[in-house]
Amino acid sequence: MEAVLFDFHGTLAQVEKPHDWVLAAAAACGATLERARATGLADRLLTAGRAGGPLPARVPPALAELWADRDLYPHAHRGAYTGLAATVDAGIDGLADALYDRVLVPEGWVPYPDAAPTLAALREAGVKVAVVSNIGFDIRPFFAAWGLDGLIDAYALSYEVGRCKPDPGIFWRACGMLGVDPERALMVGDTAADAGAVRAGCAALVLPEAEPGRPNGLGSVLGLALPR
Repeated sequence: MEAVLFDFHGTLAQVEKPHDWVLAAAAACGATLERARATGLADRLLTAGRAGGPLPARVPPALAELWADRDLYPHAHRGAYTGLAATVDAGIDGLADALYDRVLVPEGWVPYPDAAPTLAALREAGVKVAVVSNIGFDIRPFFAAWGLDGLIDAYALSYEVGRCKPDPGIFWRACGMLGVDPERALMVGDTAADAGAVRAGCAALVLPEAEPGRPNGLGSVLGLALPR
């Protein structure tokens, strides 16, 4: 393999724990929540739909268009997720926006412990790396904050590329950025959309999503991508 393409959420990093997410957002609004209330509120917000979290149980008709375009336009991404959060009556002014803003900062995410050593090993071996993500905002500052930006050669982000996984176009764009043929690239992710890279000619490895801070098996990439 000459290149490895990595998904972002659920593969290289995970959003912070729901309880911490709610507490941090409430604090940004000047509110202090008791643990029990924060936990109950987090459960309701997860059911409504969280950026970087489970898909919503139901998308209100008024948000359907934004939801469909959420990974193609930043305004749609924000509008969809703040709109979903607003369906939960938390009694805290500005909470929906504060919850979304938490997703936009590195502190709202936790890199998997396997990520740094895996990326470093690929760089040492001369294997190129791209991040391929369905997302509505720029994640480059996250990698800079985590000291990993020097290990990433390119970013193919859906809102910039105009294509979403599993569309083969986004994988072809990533390979083009790296200057490698798709047949010489491995896509690593945690969903069927990531496995769509096979249609673009890439190999694919799907790993299980893990909770924040827990290893998710990223090290297995090295056995597939590095020369033996």
